[in-house]
Amino acid sequence: MLFNLLAPLADQFAVFNLFRYLTFRTGGATLTALLVAFVLGPRLISWLKAKQGKGQPIRSDGPKTHLSKQGTPTMGGFLILIGLVVSVLLWADLSSGYVWAVTSVTLGFGLIGFADDYLKVSKVNPKGVPGKLKLLLEVLVASGAVVWIVAITTPEHSTALAIPFFKDLLIQLGWFFIPVAVFVIVGAGNAVNLTDGLDGLAIVPVMIAAGAFGIIVYLVGNFRFADYLQIHHVAGAGELAVFCGALVGAGLGFLWFNAPPAMVFMGDTGSLALGGALGAIAVAVKHELVLAIVGGLFVLETVSVVVQVISFKLTGKRVFRMAPLHHHFEQKGWPEPTVVIRFWIISVVLALVGLATLKLR
Repeated sequence: MLFNLLAPLADQFAVFNLFRYLTFRTGGATLTALLVAFVLGPRLISWLKAKQGKGQPIRSDGPKTHLSKQGTPTMGGFLILIGLVVSVLLWADLSSGYVWAVTSVTLGFGLIGFADDYLKVSKVNPKGVPGKLKLLLEVLVASGAVVWIVAITTPEHSTALAIPFFKDLLIQLGWFFIPVAVFVIVGAGNAVNLTDGLDGLAIVPVMIAAGAFGIIVYLVGNFRFADYLQIHHVAGAGELAVFCGALVGAGLGFLWFNAPPAMVFMGDTGSLALGGALGAIAVAVKHELVLAIVGGLFVLETVSVVVQVISFKLTGKRVFRMAPLHHHFEQKGWPEPTVVIRFWIISVVLALVGLATLKLR
């Protein structure tokens, strides 16, 4: 909004020229989202606590140490979404179709997550929305966004899949690209959801991935940088750097209240929305496979659940003491802060590896 209102004045007043710079607006988006989260956080948490009473139900089959978390309010994802959306509306170029496509996925998945959280809290039941219905809604939202992204992307790249480490290699998938892209978005949303099991565990890897993709979208959206690095230039995608900056700022603000011991949980309202946002960004800039590297922690958590379920159904034995993976290490005796910080370190390493693919191509 600020960009659309003030950038045209740059020709007359030099001070407004700053609003033409993507880097300036990305920094502004980060700080704005952070401040919104700081200001609204205490009031929102108090309101959620008053409305929810007992807070998020704790799984009876989970680690016993988690029983002490009973009473902590959930739906803290609202704090992230408010800061994110306000910041994007203020600092992004609202004529960008990519910004609206990614924002629609974020809010759509957030609404699905809210419905799930609401049922869990109101019915005092950790199951929430039935799994099949939840998945169907996610697929519908993701499908609409993917069709939108395909429509606004140049024909050369619209339905192509880029392969990391190989220069200029594009695999044209045709309309098969749509289910692949939907899988990326839905998979990312649910992977972050599975990771959100310890205080501060999910939000920091999300911020790390958002920061990495902020760099990627800036480079992909800039023709000169894309040409130098020999990566695929996606015209207009650079505007998503503002979205990534806002996501980092909102995440930092939320972490202030989610740091151990958490004052609030993000719930599915936040985890589904953030994962869906990362997936949509990756699809928009043709770095779907790089997301699997940058967000490798989320992949590991998801794979641990899949392996555990398959192993138990086929052999009756469990590979891990408990799934997802972070619970396995808790059961081995690792203190919760140790698990969280070590997983953060893994996320940083994987993000650096993902960024390295830009130059190694």
